[in-house]
Amino acid sequence: MGAASHWNTLPEQLLDLAQQAGAEAAEVFQSSSSAHPVFFEANRLKQLESNNLAGTALRLWRDGRPGIAVAHGPIAPQALVDKAIAISQLNDPEEIQLNEGTAQHFPDVGAAVSVAQMIEWGNTAIALIRDQYPEVLCEAELECDTEITRLVNSRGLDYGYSDITLSAYLGVEWVRGDDFLSVGDGQVKRYALAPEALAEQILKRLAWADRNVEPVVGRVPVLFTAKAADILWGTVQAALSGKRVREGSSPWSDRLGEKVTSEALTLYQDPDTGPFSCPFDDEGTPAQKLTFIEQGVLRLFYTDRTVGQELGGGSTGNGFRPGLGSAPTPGLFNTLIEPGQLTLAELIQQLDDAIVVDQILGETAGISGDFSINIDLGYRVRRGEIQGRVKDTMVSGNVYTALMNLQAMGRDADWNGACFTPSVLLAGLSVTGAR
Repeated sequence: MGAASHWNTLPEQLLDLAQQAGAEAAEVFQSSSSAHPVFFEANRLKQLESNNLAGTALRLWRDGRPGIAVAHGPIAPQALVDKAIAISQLNDPEEIQLNEGTAQHFPDVGAAVSVAQMIEWGNTAIALIRDQYPEVLCEAELECDTEITRLVNSRGLDYGYSDITLSAYLGVEWVRGDDFLSVGDGQVKRYALAPEALAEQILKRLAWADRNVEPVVGRVPVLFTAKAADILWGTVQAALSGKRVREGSSPWSDRLGEKVTSEALTLYQDPDTGPFSCPFDDEGTPAQKLTFIEQGVLRLFYTDRTVGQELGGGSTGNGFRPGLGSAPTPGLFNTLIEPGQLTLAELIQQLDDAIVVDQILGETAGISGDFSINIDLGYRVRRGEIQGRVKDTMVSGNVYTALMNLQAMGRDADWNGACFTPSVLLAGLSVTGAR
């Protein structure tokens, strides 16, 4: 009771002490998480865990100089203030960027589930796999994670909310003589996991990879499934950052209102959708539904308060801390790609001779957009049908060029991390491989 009471009153205490120490302004950011992961290995329940983390970050300005101090676990308020003051003296003065506001607790989202329920879900998914493939080895991790966030500053703002996220990962290893196959897939939900749907995805991949075939090489169409398409969106997210625009490192810096991708692409964020919803950013600016690319046309960059002011448009509500010890910087809480009209099966049926990429190895593309990836799990398509798995195959190209040649989006969108993406069909990527 005493620890909880101290945690709840700590922000006000830190703000008072910061003011007494001569700070003109201050804010306190609190984050705590409680997770209960369940692990399966070799088809059986292996272990249960319980993880609890809590941290507090104090950011203040004295003589216009910013200082950030972080503490985890038991906190001595005066020591934290003294540390932030000392750090501030090492920094140059800057304009104070704080939102004004009132006390508001935003609606909590998500629903907790019991460890017993997660064990049942894990057993169900593994049983469905082994019912058809008894020789495979399955591993799984399921987790219920509760996160509580509170932001309080010296200008009256006091925002808080909690969210619960359910996640599951299921991996299957299949050894056939000298051939080793690893297939994995996951889910992220707010209220309930769907082990049957997860198992169905794995079973589909096992069937597609039933035999090995030679890849088609050269410049050919490449279909990225929803779980592999994030290699594209990381580059796009970086190019849409207002910070990159300010630095001049985004190739789209001066292209607002211009076509930057195929008309098939619309990309946006939505604070009220999915397991990565968010009512406000780490500066206390309300999160907004915003469209960044609309039918291929660049409409907006995302910013925090500082970058938004420098670019002349204000904050878009995208100021997030990379870590507790960092000041907010432009970031995205979720990214949604508008799905197309065709199912994954219908996209495959359109292909004459192509590659499907399902899992990748290696680094994703950076801001340059150039990529060269090894296919961890992929398939060859001929005359609209999956022929089998391709091995020792590489795909290379440039994200920006590829998105200009984007042919179609699937309607099979799903959450891949904080990105809601469908499968993506691209024309003319370079494919090399052993034949």
